[in-house]
Amino acid sequence: MFETIHFYHTNDVHSHFEHWPRIHKFLVTRKEWHIEAGDSCFVFDIGDYMDRSNVYSEATLGKGNVKLLNDAKYDAVTIGNNEGITLSNEDLNTLYNEANFDVILANLRNNDGSMPTWAELYHIYTTKAGTKVGVIAATAPFTLFYKQLDWEVMEPIKTLQKQVVELRDKVDVLVCMSHLGLSEDTLLAELCPEIDVIFGSHTHHILHEGKIVNDVLLTGGGKFGFFVGHTEIQFDTDALKVVTKKTMLHRSIELAPVEGEVELVASLERQGHELLDIPVFYSDRYYNKEWYHHSNISRLFAKALLQFAKADCALFNAGIFLTGLPKGRVTANDIHSMLPHPINACVIELTGEQLREVYFDAQNGDWPRRELKGLGFRGVVFGKMLNYRFEMDDRGQLVIEGKVADLKKSYKLVTLDMYTFGYFFPNFKNTPKTYLLPQFLRDILIQYGLEFFKGENSK
Repeated sequence: MFETIHFYHTNDVHSHFEHWPRIHKFLVTRKEWHIEAGDSCFVFDIGDYMDRSNVYSEATLGKGNVKLLNDAKYDAVTIGNNEGITLSNEDLNTLYNEANFDVILANLRNNDGSMPTWAELYHIYTTKAGTKVGVIAATAPFTLFYKQLDWEVMEPIKTLQKQVVELRDKVDVLVCMSHLGLSEDTLLAELCPEIDVIFGSHTHHILHEGKIVNDVLLTGGGKFGFFVGHTEIQFDTDALKVVTKKTMLHRSIELAPVEGEVELVASLERQGHELLDIPVFYSDRYYNKEWYHHSNISRLFAKALLQFAKADCALFNAGIFLTGLPKGRVTANDIHSMLPHPINACVIELTGEQLREVYFDAQNGDWPRRELKGLGFRGVVFGKMLNYRFEMDDRGQLVIEGKVADLKKSYKLVTLDMYTFGYFFPNFKNTPKTYLLPQFLRDILIQYGLEFFKGENSK
């Protein structure tokens, strides 16, 4: 006898809810169809469903996202880096308190080595026909970030290999939810042909009909909810083996329309704005933003960054400011609109000579008008690189805080975490650094504003 097992899967939605009403209806309807037909059906999310650049996710710290997953009757999820390293330890520990689904994650531990209470190493589901489906999962190991947030993240491939050894003889079908990226999925498939399907994510790759590597089916559904994946496995319950496996992607924009869908999406945004409509400080004047040179808001932010980091100098791009700072009542909403990025500050230790090289690298004329995507950046253009408290004088000497720098001495540069991934400043990747977590850039500005404008308003 043959049993058909259906898996529907989303990945890297990043709180893009434009198509969510259609996706929700599609998932709920399809699950009902398959159950009525006597088949088994599971719905998974493979991580980064949440993104705090979205006002609803920011206002609810991801708990609103969990509610949406509950409503769509998901069976299991794993976490991506947006769930894992953009929330404080406390907020991640409470994120799934109201979840009606399983959270599966093999490679994250508390500092004492124990499993988080909200997650499980693996889960075994039993279909109506008695077929045992084992599910394992892992997330990308942003080691320094997790360490700063009091988590221990383990090497994912080795961890998953152990899970495969432990589970393979206990289950009939073995699948993996991987928030690791296509290259890591390919490596995992080469090392573990015992896995039937790897549901992929993180690198936003699109595999319309999947990809077979070492007899393992790999999937990938892009990003932002543009696609919903549907993977189908036929299992021979007599021979106890998988007979066929195939996958496809449904374009969300082509799914059946939902009555009032525009209003439904708008209501989430409205809820977020209402929750964030709380004053954080009162500004003495309007602070303009500029993308191609210094501005009032960049100067104010530089002061905030330098004070928060206790650094010698600062470097950031002008494009991080999407709006200016209004005069008068400033709300959490205003600050989020200005700095929506899930970006943290980072202190990098550099010699004067290295800092001099950084200064020259930052003069790259191609960067300002570049439309940057990814790395945490949620702006329009990169903008001019702005340097504070360090510059070159007329003699070509590096000057830090008004004094000629000692090229052999070590200095602390506070900058943005997205520069440390090797794309802009390759040397930053292997330089001593400290990520300042869990505060985002907007949190740093709010903290400074509370103190700065209190003094200004008292004058």
